[in-house]
Amino acid sequence: MTTALFSHPDCLGHVAPPGHAERVERMQAIETALSGTGFAALDRREAPLAEREDLLRVHPESHIAAIEAAIPTDGWVALDADTNVMSGSLTAALRSAGGVCAAVDAVIAGEVANAFCATRPPGHHAEKTTPMGFCLFGNISIAAKRALDVHGLHRVAIMDFDVHHGNGTQDLLWDEPRVLFASTHQMPLYPGSGNPHETGAHGNIMNVPLPPGAGGVQFRKAMEQQILPALEDFAPELLLISAGFDAHSDDPLAQLEFSVEDFAWVTSALCDLADRHCGGRVVSTLEGGYDLDALAASVAAHVQVLMERGK
Repeated sequence: MTTALFSHPDCLGHVAPPGHAERVERMQAIETALSGTGFAALDRREAPLAEREDLLRVHPESHIAAIEAAIPTDGWVALDADTNVMSGSLTAALRSAGGVCAAVDAVIAGEVANAFCATRPPGHHAEKTTPMGFCLFGNISIAAKRALDVHGLHRVAIMDFDVHHGNGTQDLLWDEPRVLFASTHQMPLYPGSGNPHETGAHGNIMNVPLPPGAGGVQFRKAMEQQILPALEDFAPELLLISAGFDAHSDDPLAQLEFSVEDFAWVTSALCDLADRHCGGRVVSTLEGGYDLDALAASVAAHVQVLMERGK
């Protein structure tokens, strides 16, 4: 068994306006980082386009149609102050959602031990009817619902360690008792959600905010004392990761102080949990991370752990 890497050149076709943080160069930095001989064993697969029925498990038809209608032939259209679309954006977004769905299929089928999706745009800010925060569709939520409704799983856990709260994931899965969504994130910070009292309709959401300046010590304490025990109690049959690397100390969009070693540690801890409860089945997908060097090094460390655990 091995680790699958899902990606697609179409994700480079979503070109942000000049000066935008969520840019093509993010993918290029990751591609370079994962091109070395240490990553030769990766099972590299093309991310397919998401099927409409997968999108419809979390978004209404009106949301999908509105994004389709907004795509311009030339230039950009601003969906909000941070989120822009151009001619290649819809295809890229469908690859992002389709890639994590295909990764779930491959891991559940036993074709690979685990998977990482190097795709963009990210997804964890997209709410049911609102694209925002660089995100068009709720990729990780779409994948969770596919695991439940297509593959018949009963319990799926999502861990989001992006520096920004996954308000979209929370919104899309608020009423879904079969999913436990856990998040660490900086607070206060965009998008302003993620307070501990936001626990979901079934107690299925766990938010553990961290103050500006918090580093690996605080992060590991939050994981060890709160999130990992909750995940243990939930005993997921599949573990999904919203892997944002913008909590790194060099990232320009926030003020947490994580290191590359912290991302490797949390990956290992989550893989340990997956080994105990779900046969090691882990699917991770890229969210944030905007300093190119920090992003490349953090993704490489994350994928190295997945590869070691997938042997």
